[in-house]
Amino acid sequence: MAIELAPQALDFSTLLRPRDHIVWGQASAEPATLTARLLDQCASIPGLTAFIGMSWGTQLGQAGAMQFQSYCGAGHNRVLERQGKLDILPCHYSDLPGILARRVDVLLLNLAEDDAGRLSFGTALEYLAPLVDRARLVIAEVSDRTPWTHAERALSAKNVHIIVRTSRPPLQAPVPQPGATERVIATHVAGLVEDGATLQIGIGGLPEAILAALAGHRDLGLHSGLASEGVALLAEAGALTNARKSVDRGIAVAGLAAGGPRLMRYVNRNPRFNLRGTDYTHALDVLRAQHKFTAINAAIEVDLSGQINAEVAGGRYVGAVGGAADFLRGAHASKGGLPIVALPATVNGRDGARSRIVTRLNGPTSTARADAGIIVTEHGVADLRGLGLAERRRRMLDIAAPEFRTALEAGEEIHSASVAAPRAGGSADNIKSIEA
Repeated sequence: MAIELAPQALDFSTLLRPRDHIVWGQASAEPATLTARLLDQCASIPGLTAFIGMSWGTQLGQAGAMQFQSYCGAGHNRVLERQGKLDILPCHYSDLPGILARRVDVLLLNLAEDDAGRLSFGTALEYLAPLVDRARLVIAEVSDRTPWTHAERALSAKNVHIIVRTSRPPLQAPVPQPGATERVIATHVAGLVEDGATLQIGIGGLPEAILAALAGHRDLGLHSGLASEGVALLAEAGALTNARKSVDRGIAVAGLAAGGPRLMRYVNRNPRFNLRGTDYTHALDVLRAQHKFTAINAAIEVDLSGQINAEVAGGRYVGAVGGAADFLRGAHASKGGLPIVALPATVNGRDGARSRIVTRLNGPTSTARADAGIIVTEHGVADLRGLGLAERRRRMLDIAAPEFRTALEAGEEIHSASVAAPRAGGSADNIKSIEA
């Protein structure tokens, strides 16, 4: 049975061991009271490492000798990257539960509690659920302002060693404001999506614009690694009903709810929204069973054959391998599915505009061209499915920015290598939308 402590009584120096590996929830699921306390006290405990996912907390730069690992370079992770404290785990998102289960010593959670004393995972289940049974020590921040969500697994005080009660709202990132280019791309994407489709979508300015452009659709469903603020808006518009899903009909499914107050109200005690684990949200057999599964992912750059870099811009790690390959493969396998990657055709760098359609990637191949499907920019749609390299090249040239097409066709290295990466802690909406 859990013991309860006041926040000021939590002494990590007596709870942690040297070289412990700590995991905590990402984005809105970070137990910020616990992590702030840990970062204040970690200097006295040698060799600590934490896996942090996508970080919206602001205190990571104060962690002394503590080291961090993440699957992505999003949010305030860039502070750690600049300090040389961030190690990237370049894996498919579907692999995270197994990897972390082999390493976790201490698990920090942000939970909610109902009137009957039942504990909810709050805003994230994803890779956290299997860690509850593997961690030596589980500490939970239980906030009366964290939404209580339905999930595949319930918790009780028997699953937690220490409970710290607070009244802190979930962390949230600034609401991205899509620009004119993002809205044009969103219109192209919305034109591809059929009524009754089941959506997977990322987080950022472009995904939010796409969700807004889908408000006139009917009976859309959600099966995604995450749900963002735009999901709540889509539900309010009457477009998201989940009525035609072939799996989990009538229920929106996500691993993480990452948004603001509107999303928190939507998910709170909503039986038509369920949190599920990564082993379910990203499972190929589940995705292929969804009729018209539509995966909408983003990229930093795409080459003329369809290879995708979603990780590195300007020599800086700002994105992730993430779940894009998992979801794109699922969309390929789904009857009527659409594997979509959307991105602006250009980005502004230090010395002017640069093409994001390139002859050669300037970073790793995050998604292989065999998994690419439909590429969308503001200049149109390139459906690469079933095409050879020559026809792929022609279609990719058609959606590149007109001012770069001649050079691209000639095979010149039009690239984004000199694009400035976003400032640490700044927005990456114009560079990469993270796919959890």
